[in-house]
Amino acid sequence: MFQKVVLGLVVVFITSSCVSAKVYKDLESRYRSVEEERDTLVEQNQALETANRRMENELSELQKAYDRVLSEKEKLQREYTAAKNNLDNLQQSYDALEKNSSAAIADNSRKNRELLAELEAKENALAAESARLENLKRELETRSRRVDELESLIASKDAAMQKLKDAVSRALLDFEGNGLTVEQRDGKVYVSMENKLLFGSGSWAVGAEGRRAVVELGKVLAQNPDISVLIEGHTDDVPYRGSGQITDNWDLSTKRATAIVQILRENANINPQNLTAAGRSEYAPVMPNTTSEGKAKNRRIEVILTPKLDEVSRLLNDI
Repeated sequence: MFQKVVLGLVVVFITSSCVSAKVYKDLESRYRSVEEERDTLVEQNQALETANRRMENELSELQKAYDRVLSEKEKLQREYTAAKNNLDNLQQSYDALEKNSSAAIADNSRKNRELLAELEAKENALAAESARLENLKRELETRSRRVDELESLIASKDAAMQKLKDAVSRALLDFEGNGLTVEQRDGKVYVSMENKLLFGSGSWAVGAEGRRAVVELGKVLAQNPDISVLIEGHTDDVPYRGSGQITDNWDLSTKRATAIVQILRENANINPQNLTAAGRSEYAPVMPNTTSEGKAKNRRIEVILTPKLDEVSRLLNDI
């Protein structure tokens, strides 16, 4: 994939002789920044899954330790019962021999003292194992609660994102089938809007119909302040031939993403700190650029809605 991206950059460089080395390096820097952001999200998702598996393994180990201690306690209980029965038997023998021989009485007395000492030791060991078992039980319950809480939080995030996806779909129902799709995957909601809904060719000015769609999307985002919003601009692989403020597809895709951000910012209930604009040029196509249909699909704005993971991070730190 990386080689394809580098090859694409080289093609753009060759076909756009007016692009300087400085701009080329800037494009490389922007691409790395976007790639790093994507890798960060992937690493966060993998970290959550790894933490969940680690907690499940630790829970399993605690359960095994609990079972072993329980088995040891039962063994001590059996030994304690056997020793107590033996003591009772010896006590009975002591009572019988007391009438016949002082030597036998003394011997039984010694044995009784030994058995009493052994019984006391068994009782102390049993008490220590019981305390240890109780501590392990409490730790097991604590870990279980944390695992349940983490799983519940993840499930809650997924449910919230499904609810958000449904809300976005309802808000943009009039635009679906007109270059707009809404889907949920990898714990995020993706709203894709083709340029035919938003922009004219080579332009970053949002048309009336596109503005209406973005405004409707903004109404839903305003009701979900705990969602991070990444707006990505994408182009096909046809080099930008315009003039003025825009020099190439990188600039055009970024300018278009920023234009969507500006419309969302008109909604005073949307926190600007939740918004991020990024341009990805032609380097993240959804279809090959070999057909007109493929090029049209690739010319798009993607709005990626991601739940904030502060609570999940807090739970992972507490584990």
